[in-house]
Amino acid sequence: MLKLSNVEVSYLNVIRVLHGVSLRVDDGQIVALLGANGAGKSTTLKAISGLLRSEEGEVTGGSIEWRGQNITNQNAEEVGKLGIIQALEGRRVFEHLNTEENLLVGAYERRDRGAVKEDLAMVYQYFPCLKELRRNTAGYLSGGEQQMLVVGRAMMASPKLLMLDEPSLGLAPMLVEEIYDTIRRFSREHETSVLLVEQNVRVALGIADYGYVMENGRIVLDGSADFLKHNEDVREFYMGLSAAGTRKSYREVKHYKRRKRWL
Repeated sequence: MLKLSNVEVSYLNVIRVLHGVSLRVDDGQIVALLGANGAGKSTTLKAISGLLRSEEGEVTGGSIEWRGQNITNQNAEEVGKLGIIQALEGRRVFEHLNTEENLLVGAYERRDRGAVKEDLAMVYQYFPCLKELRRNTAGYLSGGEQQMLVVGRAMMASPKLLMLDEPSLGLAPMLVEEIYDTIRRFSREHETSVLLVEQNVRVALGIADYGYVMENGRIVLDGSADFLKHNEDVREFYMGLSAAGTRKSYREVKHYKRRKRWL
């Protein structure tokens, strides 16, 4: 469905951020793109969705294909019409609109008004609290409620590929589990592919079918979710677990160098 082949991204034709990134997302698959802050995960999503231009960036090498069609450096509006929908990091709601108006913005390009009404009811079923808050101004919602709203708004676009950027950021663990359960349910019930960018490796691999680990703009490891969950380096460097399963603390360690056997 989606295929990136040796993609390179540069900003201002000077700063190279991605160095030959290759990955794929198949029909109905949930794929996790994992890595620390600054690894290039968000840039990868923006390269796909066409949002690089707004930040003076562009794909300078490789190709991005969607169902056999080359969409490299295509503008964001055209990419969105193909059914590739990105929910940006940072709970970017329209603060002066109410909850329901925010959700309907997600369906702005759709002309199937009857189906839009059905999908609005679907989102309210997934996130009951949004229905209770549908007349409330979005800017006054809590952080968790705004995150639900952002995810729900993306669902309202009837995506074929849903790309989510750090949906768990800053949320309480119970709320993270709720949102991730909803993402998995939506993907399964609507046969929607999901490309999920996360630093929270445990929860991401809990719903993913496949995963890629990114460091410094490169894919350094990939495999099934089960393989990555049991990989010694992933467990130690991204979950903080030793081989014995006990949580490590590096509080007293002045300098810690990764083995990076995958390199």
